[in-house]
Amino acid sequence: MRRKTKETDITVELGVEGGIKTGDKVFDHLLTALFFYMREEVSVSAEWDLRHHLWEDLAITLGEELGGKIKGRKIARFGNAIMPMDDAVVLVAVDISGRAYASVELFPEESEEGFELTLVREFLWALARSLNATIHVKQLSGVNAHHVIEAAFKGLGVALRKALEESGRLESTKGVL
Repeated sequence: MRRKTKETDITVELGVEGGIKTGDKVFDHLLTALFFYMREEVSVSAEWDLRHHLWEDLAITLGEELGGKIKGRKIARFGNAIMPMDDAVVLVAVDISGRAYASVELFPEESEEGFELTLVREFLWALARSLNATIHVKQLSGVNAHHVIEAAFKGLGVALRKALEESGRLESTKGVL
């Protein structure tokens, strides 16, 4: 999937070996964790003007790529994880239901260069909108921004992997998602 705007040119291809090359070392680190725990090979490339645009547009592209891969398939729909990382514990829950919503409750006490909560929020909201998913990310403990945010990305990877698994039935009492 490719998204090209006046601000970004981003390609995300799942199931393809190619690595992650966004030009933002922190984001590359977090995306590596996300896709590792999703158990997905990926090729990501990006050109961008501002980090904000990179994080938001990459999430939009990822959501569109995931949405295309599950179109017409019956999936587990729900996924969750409680992810520890050093001082941090983060809960992540995902519902791929056709409803876009994100709740992001992260509040590390210690900042670390490059690990910015505003970018994480933009990423999660953009992913929720483009995938039509509800995403909750809640910090249970932790003080270090690197640990809290990385635990969130690892947990998101586990939760997405579970939610995207094949299901033998349509996971909705309404009969539609």
